[in-house]
Amino acid sequence: MDLDNDEVGAFAQQLAGQITGAVTTAMVVVGDRLGLYRALAAAGPVTPAQLASDTGTHERYIREWLAQQAAGGIVDHDAESGTFVLPPERAAVLADDDSPAAMAGAALLPAGLFRRTDRIAQAFRTGEGVAWGEQDEIVFEGTERFFRVSYRNSLVAEWLPALDGVTAKLDAGARVADVGTGHGAALIVLAEAFPRSRFVGYDAHPPSVDRARKRAAEAGVADRVRFEVADCRDYPADGYDLVCFFDTLHDLGDPVGAAAHARRALAEDGTLMLVEPVAHDDLGTNLATNPLAAMQYGASTFLCVANSLSQPVGLGLGAQAGEARLRDVLTEAGFTEIRRAAENPFNMVLEARPATA
Repeated sequence: MDLDNDEVGAFAQQLAGQITGAVTTAMVVVGDRLGLYRALAAAGPVTPAQLASDTGTHERYIREWLAQQAAGGIVDHDAESGTFVLPPERAAVLADDDSPAAMAGAALLPAGLFRRTDRIAQAFRTGEGVAWGEQDEIVFEGTERFFRVSYRNSLVAEWLPALDGVTAKLDAGARVADVGTGHGAALIVLAEAFPRSRFVGYDAHPPSVDRARKRAAEAGVADRVRFEVADCRDYPADGYDLVCFFDTLHDLGDPVGAAAHARRALAEDGTLMLVEPVAHDDLGTNLATNPLAAMQYGASTFLCVANSLSQPVGLGLGAQAGEARLRDVLTEAGFTEIRRAAENPFNMVLEARPATA
């Protein structure tokens, strides 16, 4: 077979860029772990020796790390003074988890994927699932930090007001359940915003529930939010005004069963809030127009589909199921009023209600 050498070279360069990005991601994790970005943001232009002194690290490592960060376009280097600087626009992305643009937590996710490549390769051969609890702990931390950015910026200000009458209920005092709550990031945001309401988060992963309880205590909302270990299909059906699935329904082995149980758990006039990653309904459109598709399909392979296949039914929706497929799930579960209420660059929000008598 004759090869187009120009095409070979172009693709090799493309792959080299992707590998370089993976290496830079690993360096971002190191910088995040050691507080290097926060120190750079506070200090302005610094030498490697100054940054090492500020952070209690070894200067030789810092020198090499800064060189890599400069080569990767993260920090700027002034050759004359020998200093490095993290511009404020980049600091907004890397140095502050409360920033609307925070992305350092996202770097933890691929780090966790690399730690489970042998495990997922085995699953490819056998068809077995990989349960959420089998993932490296850095995945749990990365998931919490990455999604918390959207929850803090969009949940109360944009998503809830787009739902019919939900904000007013929460202001007055509502009962809310969060299914697959993880570390409780979204529920804690809600508890902070609506002190008259009461919240409960359910998750089948006991270590995550323990961490969520700790997070609630740290945030000072443990008086109105609690977390319990429970399966998505058998938690108490206590007449909730709002049941939420925050980026979790597609991970479940039986999303139809989970949504059907949520319908039974709702009060007569209750609302289901489904937050899912943005995706189009067909692969071709997603590949052509979704700039996050490669990341989402990768995470879906390692985490979402793998977790679903580890559970009963094992539907394997995946993180890029698309709105039409999600609507099918909700309809099969007994919801008749379904609409797309809101979205941002990462998530879409569906509102669903059961049939009314």
